[in-house]
Amino acid sequence: MYKNLKICLLLLLMNHAEAANGQMSDKDLPPLLQKAAEEVIAGKYLNAFLDILHFQGTNVWTTDLPKKIMAYFHAQNAIFTINSLQMSIKNYLENLLYRPKQLLSDFQQINHQQFQTAVKYLFRSKKKHFELGNIVLDLDMIRERIFQSPGGNRTLFLITLEKCFPALSSMECVDILSQVLRVSSVSYLQPDVIRNLPKDLQQDTFRNLSAVFKDLYDKTTANARRALYVWMKQVLQKSYVTNELNDSTSWVSAENLWILGRYMVHLPLEEIMKISLNEMRLFISYDNATKQLDTVYDITPELAQAFLERINSSGFDLRNTSTIYRLGLLVCFYDNMEQMDAIVARVLLHQMMKCNQLRGFQADVHKLKAQLLDIAMQNQTLNDTLGSLSDAVVGLTSSQLDFLSPEAVHNAISTLNQVSGWAKSQIMILSSKYLTYEKVLSFYNISQMGALVTGISTQSFYSMNPKELFQVIRGALSQYASDLSPAQRQGILSKMLASRDLTSAVTDIQGAFFKEVCLSDLWKETGFNSSTVKEKELRRSQALFLYELLSKKTSAPADLLSIGQLLKGVTCQQIDHMSTDSFLNNFRFFDKNLQLLSPYQVNCLAWKFWKASKTSIPPFLLSVLPAQYLESISGTFCVPFLISLGKTELDLLIPNLHKKYAVLQKVQECLNGSISDEYDVDVLGNLICHLPPAVIRDGLSLRAMAAAFHQFRVCRQLSHEQKTEIKHKLTELHGTPKNWTAQTTQDVGPFVALLAKDELTVLTEKFPGTILKIAKMAQLASLSEEFLSVVFESVRNSTTSIRTPDPTADCTGVTAPSSDDIIKLAEANAFWSVRELQCLDTDTFTKNVDFLGSVVGFNRSQLMVLKEKAKQVWGALPGWKSYHVVSLGRIALAFNESEIEALDLSSVDTIAALSQQMEWTLVQAKSILKGFLEDSGQTVSGLKSFDLAGLGANLCALNISDIKTIKTTEFSAVIARVGLLPCRTPVLEEFKKLAESVFGITAGWNSSIIHEIGTIAAGLNGKEFKALDKDVMPYFQPTAIRHIPDEVFKELSPEQIANLGPENAAVVVESQRKHLNALQLQSLQLALDGSRASVQDAQTGASTLHSTYTPALNCAHFPSGFSIWLCALFILCLTS
Repeated sequence: MYKNLKICLLLLLMNHAEAANGQMSDKDLPPLLQKAAEEVIAGKYLNAFLDILHFQGTNVWTTDLPKKIMAYFHAQNAIFTINSLQMSIKNYLENLLYRPKQLLSDFQQINHQQFQTAVKYLFRSKKKHFELGNIVLDLDMIRERIFQSPGGNRTLFLITLEKCFPALSSMECVDILSQVLRVSSVSYLQPDVIRNLPKDLQQDTFRNLSAVFKDLYDKTTANARRALYVWMKQVLQKSYVTNELNDSTSWVSAENLWILGRYMVHLPLEEIMKISLNEMRLFISYDNATKQLDTVYDITPELAQAFLERINSSGFDLRNTSTIYRLGLLVCFYDNMEQMDAIVARVLLHQMMKCNQLRGFQADVHKLKAQLLDIAMQNQTLNDTLGSLSDAVVGLTSSQLDFLSPEAVHNAISTLNQVSGWAKSQIMILSSKYLTYEKVLSFYNISQMGALVTGISTQSFYSMNPKELFQVIRGALSQYASDLSPAQRQGILSKMLASRDLTSAVTDIQGAFFKEVCLSDLWKETGFNSSTVKEKELRRSQALFLYELLSKKTSAPADLLSIGQLLKGVTCQQIDHMSTDSFLNNFRFFDKNLQLLSPYQVNCLAWKFWKASKTSIPPFLLSVLPAQYLESISGTFCVPFLISLGKTELDLLIPNLHKKYAVLQKVQECLNGSISDEYDVDVLGNLICHLPPAVIRDGLSLRAMAAAFHQFRVCRQLSHEQKTEIKHKLTELHGTPKNWTAQTTQDVGPFVALLAKDELTVLTEKFPGTILKIAKMAQLASLSEEFLSVVFESVRNSTTSIRTPDPTADCTGVTAPSSDDIIKLAEANAFWSVRELQCLDTDTFTKNVDFLGSVVGFNRSQLMVLKEKAKQVWGALPGWKSYHVVSLGRIALAFNESEIEALDLSSVDTIAALSQQMEWTLVQAKSILKGFLEDSGQTVSGLKSFDLAGLGANLCALNISDIKTIKTTEFSAVIARVGLLPCRTPVLEEFKKLAESVFGITAGWNSSIIHEIGTIAAGLNGKEFKALDKDVMPYFQPTAIRHIPDEVFKELSPEQIANLGPENAAVVVESQRKHLNALQLQSLQLALDGSRASVQDAQTGASTLHSTYTPALNCAHFPSGFSIWLCALFILCLTS
């Protein structure tokens, strides 16, 4: 990469001087340039380039120097021509592309002076350009490309470690290393590299380098952190032995504790207990000690209590308020509870607000807060103490909160608004209490509520003063918009749009709220410009409409394409109509925002690029074209293809499995079935996630696996087969799991779940905290049933939990869940038996009902038991309040028809909470719908848009006759939300009729309408489908395609099917396929392949690849991050 750049520079010189043809004497050639010329002859291009840079930095570059260099070449019988040099450079580049670690090898051959020159221009120079006579190099571009290119980044890191300390002053090295680490993947900082860090550094240098590692603590692996601690300890011990002459038995002085920073959590327990009391006293006296202790997020209870004991022994009274303020996160493990008074308890609770930052042990924290809460409330009422209980109030039950007075909540709001971790039911109660006291909902009192703002009822938002409401959504509500229910968001939006003229309303609505604006309202507003759309989140249907509208108002595509969200709305036709120059100049906007584009849009970009400039098409775009376009990818073009594709998300590019398989076959062909080292892993990038199991098993070396594993951990959807092979590789790499350290277990993370039960049991016994942390933090899909079972047995069999069974049930010999158990187990709570759940103590149930309601794995029998427990605790259903129903979560799914009808369902917010559950039966949904209408005193015809939004999937239970009565204006406001529902065909057909009342007859529907209405489009009949323009077919949402009845789907014409686009074609189900004829199936295959061939071409077999991809060394429009930028510079050289 970097080296090719240097060659280009020399080529430039020779190009200018070729006419001299050796006629000029070389005697006056400066020694450094003579050395550079010799290095060119020897093929040491990097060395030559750095020597020329150094020469130019200290000398004046004159116009005769290129001629002198050429004369020297001729004098040495090194006769270069442009063609021979071009071939030499081409071969060099090809070799470099195949072997990215070649850059490391070349860098290793440079001397100290050359390294200093490289460092100067890479890190210390603020110059953006480098001038050499009439030649100008873009230094900013060079830096950016090196830092972004696979292999280049790793090389800079390793070469800096290897050469920096011998070549430069130590302080300079620390600065450079810091820069390299901050722009590179910290995953390069592995134990084997750390072990080679210098241990004889000067004190100031060591401190500064340690500070760099402290800043990067969270980005490094557990094993790397451990290795860094060992390195720091070795340096500090050496310094201690040399300089300290006291009788302390430990090298851990106050100063060394400060230097260790967060790495102090790696101190062994016995080492902590040996720390001199004088040194501990001195450390706690430091002003910055609290700041340091506030960051020890991964400290364990044992170590924390050891530090607390040592601090207490050093003369600091742990009951003293000023001492408590100094303890940082150590307060989370405070254990000196005897004879504590309420004041100290409140101080501790206040300090414990930071304990939610701990990495684990939350059950222990929860238990401690509960104990302190009891002490803090001694001889006082909850109303009196609420404001002094800090975030321990999260542990209060809904019943306790319901007994609070509105005045108490109002007085404590400055504390309550800082608290996180509220359950939805708690938020509803506290918000209601606060607003009961305030009487009028205003911008000021909402701004005081913090997260409690999400508990304001939909009706309250709708009743607000519009002016105040506009202030609210731009202020207090902006950070909580995603936590509001669909009903709340729609209530806010409908009030704003109804109370102001549309132009000012739409302009003022920012961020996520704008996504709620319906398409029909956007139609009414004609005053849009590009600045209006900035800072707004758009649905694709909104973007389709707005891009078309705004493109008629501007002649500069860049003005629109630079607004990322608008890219969602660029159609294939609009891409095709761009001029070649306009497309190539603006492609960078698409390239930077691939995650916003649909697979169909990417396919359109690929075809446009192929037509505009096939020789410079970004290689990843070839993957979305028909498979035959990949055939010419081989040899030297393999690595560019892998690098380009590895920077994308393959699942977003290629939705079809067969197409993806063809692309992965080409990837394997390019790899020759082997991934030998970390440089190969760098080249592959995200493609690591798609390696077939056989390649992981047979082609991935252990050296490569060490680097690849960090990439595997962030893969979204690894198959079971891939995970199995990864597990085998992990055991090869780290040995038998029974011998793993806590750090290795932590690094392996969710892949621990793949181990055999006996191995899991050993790890759970050795590192229970680590395993529980993995169980809590990992995605549910990545955790095997066996893993959760082992976690469950570990927690249930522990003796630390105090379990109180339900005294009203026969629970002799039954292990009833405790609060500690429930908090620790998370999803593993699903393994409690029905009998054990029956024996759940009512107080334990009340405290943990929201948590239990979030467990996905509970089956119907378990849910039934928990529902009965709720009835036992809260009494008859008609007496339940809204927050009771909301707190149940999935437990509510156990209600039968009569139980649902007995509930008070008058609030749309209650309905919105119930609608979050997607497992209701049709009978249950009808009961919910009936209960809401009856309890709220409404009819379907009177439902407002926010009522419809709150009902969610329950709308699918509407009778056909009732759907006809929904007001068009209310329906149009939420039509995009209704389009997300998986309703039955008759219901979709009726919704389609309503959509026609909004958008006109189906024959006139365009791409934005088709996308806006979602699954409603599946309600079109065969005749209506036939009347649609084929160009709108790609804009059906995939869920709509799945819902089209088989007998209707077969009515689509071959042209319409061929234009479905790759994403929609990929979701066609087998039953739909079976109804298609041969020509339709052929059309479907064209869509899956991303083909541009017409149906007629496909029929006649005329669809062949007429052009071959033969990439030239032309980089004018190559995507950033790929090392072909060197070629661009090379071409610049030849044409200058």
